[in-house]
Amino acid sequence: MSESKLSLFSFSGKTRTLHITWFAFFLSFMVWFNHAPLLASIQQTLGLTAQEVKALLILNVALTIPARIIIGMLVDKLGPRIVYSALLFISSFICFAFAMADSFEALAISRFLLGFVGAGFVIGIRMIGEWFPARQVGLAEGIYGGWGNFGSAAAALSLPTIALLYGGDEGWRYAIASTGVITLVYSIIYYRLARNTPKGSTYFKPKKTGAMEVTSKGDFFFYLLMNIPMYAALAVLAWKLGPTNLGMLDEAVTYSIYVGLILLYGYQTLQVWRINGHIFIRPVPEIHRYRFKQVAILDVAYLVTFGSELAVVSMLPLFFKETFDLSLVQAGLLASGYAFMNLLARPTGGLFSDRFGRKKSLTILIGGLAVGYLVLSSITPEWPIALAVLATMACSFFVQAGEGAVFAIVPLVKRRMTGQVAGMAGAYGNVGAVLFLTVFSFVTPQLFFLVIAGAAIVTLGAVQFLDEPEGQTAEVMPDGTVQMIDVS
Repeated sequence: MSESKLSLFSFSGKTRTLHITWFAFFLSFMVWFNHAPLLASIQQTLGLTAQEVKALLILNVALTIPARIIIGMLVDKLGPRIVYSALLFISSFICFAFAMADSFEALAISRFLLGFVGAGFVIGIRMIGEWFPARQVGLAEGIYGGWGNFGSAAAALSLPTIALLYGGDEGWRYAIASTGVITLVYSIIYYRLARNTPKGSTYFKPKKTGAMEVTSKGDFFFYLLMNIPMYAALAVLAWKLGPTNLGMLDEAVTYSIYVGLILLYGYQTLQVWRINGHIFIRPVPEIHRYRFKQVAILDVAYLVTFGSELAVVSMLPLFFKETFDLSLVQAGLLASGYAFMNLLARPTGGLFSDRFGRKKSLTILIGGLAVGYLVLSSITPEWPIALAVLATMACSFFVQAGEGAVFAIVPLVKRRMTGQVAGMAGAYGNVGAVLFLTVFSFVTPQLFFLVIAGAAIVTLGAVQFLDEPEGQTAEVMPDGTVQMIDVS
C-alpha cells in the first residue's frame, strides 16, 4: 500500500488495524449510550421519577473523566490490544447487570460503572498512532473517531426497534443485553486479531507510571494547574446530584465527595512529583524534551469541540421543539443531523490537518465553529426550519472536524505518552460538556450558544501558541539506543 494513500477497502496490515479498532470504539459507544433511547421504557418498567432519570444521565458520564486518565496510563504501559480487549470484556458484564437491574439503586450503580467504557476512545488513539505514519495519521485518527463515535447514534436508531422485536414491557432488557453479548464476543475477536505495533516496530513505554512525564520546571507547575479543571468538573457533577439540585445525594455525602476530590488531587500531586521530581535536580537533555503547552492547548481545543458537541446534542431536540413548536419525533429527527456529521466531518478534519498543516487547520476549524455558534445564537421562530437545520449541520461540521484536527496532533506530541495525552484531552472534552451543560441550566439557549462561541474565540487565541509538529522526536529503545520518529 502506498504511504501517501489510504486504501479503506483493504483488510490487511495497518488498514485492518484501523477497521477492527474503529469497530471496537463503535461498540464501546453503543454500550455507553445504549440506555438513552430506551429511557422511557426503563422509567415505565421500574417506576422511576423524572429526577431519577436525570440522575442516570449524569451518572453515565461521571466516571468517564477519571477513567480516561487511568486508561491512558494503562494503554501506555500494557499496550492497546490487551487494554481494549479487557475494557470490552468487563463492560459487557456491567451491561448485563444494567439489563437485569430491578431497582433504581442497581441501575444507578451499573450506569455509573459503565461510564468507564467511555474511555475506550483513548485506547485506539494510541493504536492508530502506532500503525500510521505522520502523513496519514490525521485521516486515520479521524476515521477511527468519526466512525466509532457513530456507535451512540446507531444505538439510538436501532435499539428501540430491537426492543419491540423482542416484545413485551421488558424488551428493553433484551435489547441492552444484546449489545453486551456482541461486545463480549468482540472482546475475544479483538484480542485475537489486534497487534500493538507493525512487525519489527518497538512499543515505547513511559519510564514510570502514575502521572504524565514533563521535561521542565515550568511545565511541572503548568501540569498541576491543568489537572484542576478535571476535579472541578467532578465536583460540579456531585453538586448536581446533591441536595440543592436533584437531591440524589444528601449533604454529608456531597461534602464527603468534595473532600475526597481535594485529597485525590493532593495524592496526584505527589505522584506528579514522584515521576518528575528529578527535573529539579538535573535538566532533561534537549533531545528528550517536549513542551507541555502542546498538551494544554489540545486539552482546551477538545474542551470547546467535543465538549460543546456533547452539550449541544443533549439540548438540541428540545431547542428545536420549543423554537419551532414541533413534536418530539420531528425535533429529534431534525436535531440528529448534528450527530450524523461525525461520519464525514471528523475524518475530513484529520485529512485537512495532514494536507494543510496542523496549526493552520485547527485555527480555521475553531474559527469556523465560533462563527457557527454565533449563527445558532441568532435562530428565532421566524427562521425557516430548513435554514436552521442547515446552520446546525454547518456548525456541527466545524465542531467535529475540529475534533479530528485535535487528534491528528495528539500522536505527534510524544510517542510513549500518546495514551496519556489522549486521555487528558479526552477528559477535557467531558469537562467541557459539564461546563457548558451547567451554563445551559442557568441561561437561555441563545446565551448558551454565545458562551460556547466566546470560549471558542479564547481557544482560537490559545491555538496561536501551538508549535507545528516538525522534524523528528526521540524515543529510547529497550537497549538504551535512541530512535528518531518522524512527526512531519
